[in-house]
Amino acid sequence: MKGHRGSRNPSVPALAGVALLVCILAFASSASAQTAARKFGRGMAGMTAGVLELPGNTVVETRKHGAAGVPVGVAKGLGMIVSRELVGVWEVVSAPFPVPAGYRPPISPEFPWSYFEQPSHARSERRAPASRG
Repeated sequence: MKGHRGSRNPSVPALAGVALLVCILAFASSASAQTAARKFGRGMAGMTAGVLELPGNTVVETRKHGAAGVPVGVAKGLGMIVSRELVGVWEVVSAPFPVPAGYRPPISPEFPWSYFEQPSHARSERRAPASRG
């Protein structure tokens, strides 16, 4: 029976599985190796997780300017959602072609969740707990 409650389109889970597999393969390559698969994965990440630009830019601006950075970060984040989504579409469509040269990422950071990674200098500056004595 067409359209009854239990029917599902079998191509939707298959397409989701293929997209997940491509993303896993793209992220499995080394971080410095820019390939067509990584570019495709970057594009998928930009299209699906572009909304992370809002909290991400808020975090960056708050780290720079304290609480005064919140409104600036929100404004930047709202603008960057559109950019990230559009660049994501472009990267998926143009993934087979090395444009820009060497499959370099057109937006920094490369992935939308990279805003939440702690800067390397902050990790090295952690202090050991003070000894009691």
